[in-house]
Amino acid sequence: MRYARVSVGGRTVWGRVGEEDIELLSGSPLDGDPEVVGETSLGTAVWLPPVVPPVFYAVGYNYPRHIAHAGAPTPERPEVGYRANNALTGHGSPIVKPVEVEGRFEAEPELVAVIGRTVRHATHEEARESVFGWTIGNDVSARAWQHQDRTFWRSKNSDTFKPMGPWIETDVDALAQTTTLRVNGQVRSEFATGDMLFDPFDYIVEMTRHLTLHPGDVLWMGAESTCRIEPGDTVDVEISGIGVLSNPVQLEGKAS
Repeated sequence: MRYARVSVGGRTVWGRVGEEDIELLSGSPLDGDPEVVGETSLGTAVWLPPVVPPVFYAVGYNYPRHIAHAGAPTPERPEVGYRANNALTGHGSPIVKPVEVEGRFEAEPELVAVIGRTVRHATHEEARESVFGWTIGNDVSARAWQHQDRTFWRSKNSDTFKPMGPWIETDVDALAQTTTLRVNGQVRSEFATGDMLFDPFDYIVEMTRHLTLHPGDVLWMGAESTCRIEPGDTVDVEISGIGVLSNPVQLEGKAS
């Protein structure tokens, strides 16, 4: 099943996505089993981030090839960082490059786990059961800012730096898929999605030793490689079995 948040006539609505249409729902599937209250076509909906997370967790250096390329030490246990939900934007919306950004402006294609139940001190099986579904993220980074600042506050958390969507897929073996990054239709990166140092459930087990996860929290799982992007580009992140997240890149103050 595919669930999305869309804007229809200026109103934010949850929907169940079909081949040609979206069934509009009375509420969030994270809260129960909502009723169908209407319908709209795929072509008329404005795609929003499929969830606005109460807490936004992100993994770094989780793919061996990325670790080797960066010359970073291999993590000995699953640890997470945090991102800001103001950075989220939906499928089809622009990634806006601030005019002050110099140097490398990069995309990273990531699998995202969406938590569907409250969980603390999870076993590995409970961690699996806590995942409502999967979506796609594009971890955009301004590398100069990343090296200049003590934290990632602007390099990874500026507005529009975290496209996510287009929907949540609940019926897929996410770790058996392939992740592909394309810029202007050309493949720039492709890797086995599940080729991780620690899988999402390892992270959930470790995280919930110390904190409570809640429905709607998200966990971005890192990427094997990165790719430079520029205004005028269109960036597509595809994870087989889930879908394609596509966003144009534009310079701040310029129309796409």
